[in-house]
Amino acid sequence: MMRPWLGGVLGALAIAQPLSAQESPLPPPYEGVYQPQGVDEIGFWREDDESERALAASPLVIRDAALNSYVKGVLCETVGQDRCNAVRVYILREPTFNASMSPNGTMRVFSGLFLRVRSEAELGAVLGHEFGHFERRHSLAGFRRARSGTDLLAWTSLLVSMAPSYGAASSQRSLEMAVYGQIFRHGRDQEREADRLGVSYLNQGRLRPQAASEVWKTVMTEAESSARSRGLKKPNFKAIAFFASHPPEAERADNLAALAVPDGAARDDGALRYREALAPFMPQFLDDQIKLNDFGASDFLIENMAESGGWSAPLWFSRGELYRLRGAQRDFVNAADFYARAIALDPSLAEAHRGLGLALFKTGRREEGMTALKEYLNLKPDASDAKMIALMLPQDTGS
Repeated sequence: MMRPWLGGVLGALAIAQPLSAQESPLPPPYEGVYQPQGVDEIGFWREDDESERALAASPLVIRDAALNSYVKGVLCETVGQDRCNAVRVYILREPTFNASMSPNGTMRVFSGLFLRVRSEAELGAVLGHEFGHFERRHSLAGFRRARSGTDLLAWTSLLVSMAPSYGAASSQRSLEMAVYGQIFRHGRDQEREADRLGVSYLNQGRLRPQAASEVWKTVMTEAESSARSRGLKKPNFKAIAFFASHPPEAERADNLAALAVPDGAARDDGALRYREALAPFMPQFLDDQIKLNDFGASDFLIENMAESGGWSAPLWFSRGELYRLRGAQRDFVNAADFYARAIALDPSLAEAHRGLGLALFKTGRREEGMTALKEYLNLKPDASDAKMIALMLPQDTGS
């Protein structure tokens, strides 16, 4: 299920009239990192710094050096090295689609984002959009509005709550409820400005700027797929983080495409580099996505990844898991086929043999199922569930 409380800065998307590429200039010279002015802003920064210290120690942060270096590199390639120097990137293991930036230069990227972009250009489009909010100090503008009214206490409470919530690794909900949803939500004009800046960063670089509109189309289609699988005619976009603040409009993708310089369409999008860099992490990210229990969205994402990069053993395996866990009788038949396709591509993928065996048992093909489970134990004798799986096999076959 998509989560309504994750209303991050991707959530408030602008509605604008169609624009031309000529109206999206290159970004202005970078003015450097903004320094807080006055007692209130200094206090706001200190709370943000404290939140970052807690974030840096969070068990939800993915600390793989190669992944962090790669994501930071895509950001730098998009916005330029001078701008990039001000940013500290934290990748959180959270399967929803979101990213945000806070005023002190902290960028938070949810792992669910990586399932929904297919290239460096698409990743750069999202990160550049968030950096646009940071460069234009949109969160600061919201703070200034809030500090003069009765909402100041709410801002302070939310900031303070961010620190302890990072320590509650056992509760993703506490993280989701506390982080960023209300603080970093922006209005239409701010989203429009971030759109223009995000595409203009791409316009000046080597990556294909048209990718910005393609991200939008992918997430729209995912939402529609999720709705169809639940028997709905159309998705409730207001319940999705990406759309949380404003209703979507079909013109949005056209507007983003129009902002891109036309000759940028022939540029490299870095799709192969992206797939190679993310390949070691995709099985875990897909597993996290499947556990969201949103069959339509997960099936769409798996197919979308296969369309862009081809069917791989991990993708067939993930699709097998998705169908098997849904648990309808027809799903077990499909799951067995998907696991078999994974095994054909990679016979050493132990978990695919396990899934195949379990699916075959459910369809009454016990002998074939036992053969698959035996192979699973041969490939992974120290598996955490080895004793349980062994109980499903004839005792005289041993472990």
